[in-house]
Amino acid sequence: MLDYPSIDDLLNKVNSKYSLAILASKRAHELEGKREDAQAELLESYRSVSYLGKALEEISSADVVIDPDSVSDF
Repeated sequence: MLDYPSIDDLLNKVNSKYSLAILASKRAHELEGKREDAQAELLESYRSVSYLGKALEEISSADVVIDPDSVSDF
């Protein structure tokens, strides 16, 4: 169960649950070191120990956002 950050707070930063899931997944993989171009941790401290939790905290703090050029309007 997700206690922190709250899903309401996260959905204020990202426009849909689908986009949130994709963004969090991609960032968690970067944090885990599966990508060569991964950035280091962006926050000074985290409440979560998991990569996914850390990714969600970064999204909540607006340090990780969706690239607006990658989003197409329908």
